Parts: sequence; C-alpha cells; structure tokens
Amino acid sequence: MYRALVWKERQRAQRGRRAGSAQPVATAAHLETGERGETLAYWYLRQSGYTMVARNRRARAGAGELDLIGWDGPILAFVEVKTRSSGEAGPPEAAVSRAKQKRIAKAAHEYLRRLKVKPVNYRFDIVGVSWDAEAGYQVRLTKDAFKG
Repeated sequence: MYRALVWKERQRAQRGRRAGSAQPVATAAHLETGERGETLAYWYLRQSGYTMVARNRRARAGAGELDLIGWDGPILAFVEVKTRSSGEAGPPEAAVSRAKQKRIAKAAHEYLRRLKVKPVNYRFDIVGVSWDAEAGYQVRLTKDAFKG
C-alpha cells in the first residue's frame, strides 16, 4: 500500500494539480500537504511493522494533537509527522522545536493516563516526509527522537 501511495503522490506532483480530489478548493495548500504526509507516514510505519492504534488524537487539556500512535513491538510510539514540499526551510524534523516536544509529551501523558493497561515502555518518534523533484517523496523515521 505504501508503494502505491508514493506512486500516486509522484504522479500528482508531476501533473502539478490535485487529481480526483473531493476536497473543497478553499483548503489551504499546507494543510493538504500535511495530510498527505501523514497518510504516507502511516503506511510507511505499517510497512515497517508498527501496529497503528490512533491518528490525529486531540488532547482534552488543549495540549495539542498526537499525529500517530502505534506499537513498535512492545513499545508504544507517539509519532510526530512533519512534511515539507521543498528543502528551503531545512529538514522536516528540524521543525519539532523544544516547545512542540513539550506539547507532544503533555498530550501523550494525557493519553497514557486514560489507558486501562499502562504500557511499560513508550517513546517519541519523528517521521520527516519531504518532496524531491528527482527522487519523489522521501520518508525518514527517527526513533526515540526526544524525551518527554
């Protein structure tokens, strides 16, 4: 499935338009890019052996949102996805500032409090999705990217 999505995104980028999209025209381009990046990251992680349990999980305390949550073997991973359509702003992973890490950790701890069975091990991963005109979409997984 991941390879099919990468092919589809490469075709879409080559055409330079949104083919077959049912989304309203008013959708901001950066939101659409982020959504496509999260979908690619989701399937990439599934292909890598993760068992995904949640997407776009909002914290009640206003702490923000957890992009993806999944089990990597016995470890529960809270995954932040960053997508870039060009390399001008640097690598996508660099956009996860210390303040953003704190918000992610706060949302993750709220999620953990609500679980009936507490996982012994958890970590924070970052998936960087970037577009290169020659290579297409590149997905990079950084496991245990920061402490929360």
